[in-house]
Amino acid sequence: MALSSPLQNLSALISAKGNATAAATPRPPRGRPWAVHAAASDTNAAASVQMSEYEEGKLERPKWVGETPLSRLVQALISFKPLYSVLKLGARRALISTAEKNNIPWRQMAKEILESEVYRELDNIQNQSLVYPDYYLNPFHAYDEGNLTWLAAAEAEAATLSIAKRAIPDASSTQEANQILRGNWLRAIEQHHMQYSESSVINDILDIGCSVGISTRYLADKFPTAKVTGLDLSPYFLAVAQHKEKNAPPRKFPVRWIHANGEDTGLPSKSFNLVSIAFVVHECPARAIVNLVREAFRLLRPGGTLALVDSTELSPVLFTLLKSTEPFLDEYYLTDMDETLREAGFGNITSILTDPRHVTITATVP
Repeated sequence: MALSSPLQNLSALISAKGNATAAATPRPPRGRPWAVHAAASDTNAAASVQMSEYEEGKLERPKWVGETPLSRLVQALISFKPLYSVLKLGARRALISTAEKNNIPWRQMAKEILESEVYRELDNIQNQSLVYPDYYLNPFHAYDEGNLTWLAAAEAEAATLSIAKRAIPDASSTQEANQILRGNWLRAIEQHHMQYSESSVINDILDIGCSVGISTRYLADKFPTAKVTGLDLSPYFLAVAQHKEKNAPPRKFPVRWIHANGEDTGLPSKSFNLVSIAFVVHECPARAIVNLVREAFRLLRPGGTLALVDSTELSPVLFTLLKSTEPFLDEYYLTDMDETLREAGFGNITSILTDPRHVTITATVP
């Protein structure tokens, strides 16, 4: 991405500080090579692609979060509103630029949604009595209304594809990058559940923070005999999810979409074998992360699996750009996820890098 002059200067400043900090940062031990498995929904993808070694185990948080000089610099920069606007625009341009360079028709994909009959789904899906948590009303992803807007919902899939290509830049195509990212995540879930659950069968799946249903559809494809539910706080995202699902080939068990708060779903206890929280917790304050984990524990049956996937370490420059659109990144990186899971009652906690930029954490309800 070509940066404007203010962003170029900012990049140099942050990189200088970040590199000095990173030089003193110990790396976690290397793990075994992790085979990259194609997601179940792509019959043309190779069954397995061997990639470079990824790291296993508990990942250390970046040194530029929390009460550090660089973190304070980042916060001061973001607090300066004129510069904040530049950073927010830069973050958005970074995503769109990556998309367009990799043949992701960002604008066309959004246009197709916005000019479709998606609006008809809103009344069927929206829970008018739902009270949004205060943190959810923040601007996210360079949208002033955050996730509560049609534009955010229309652009979500293109943004997700862009993130996949950024995570795996050596993939031959965006489709391959997405298959690797999703395939590794699904493989980690399946392996954990088979290893630690008394029953390898997964009958009921809940995808918390499902957005426009991308992760939900991958779960439904991977486990075709399971009943899958996608849950999100944004009725606009859910309307897009339901619209896309209605226009897809029919399933034995149609995906159910629920407009609710993942911290307090209102769903029956012990009703799922698998709860997925994909690319959600980096958008949450620490208190919400704790509540999401506790709610997942309540919803899972004994032997059930929780699977979280989210970002690992970011470069100081990218962290600064994203923090302008992700207000709770600091709290996410400062949260000890292993300890949070243990305190909620989970066991068999496992963390593995399922691609160079994302860690999948799996755990079991005893």
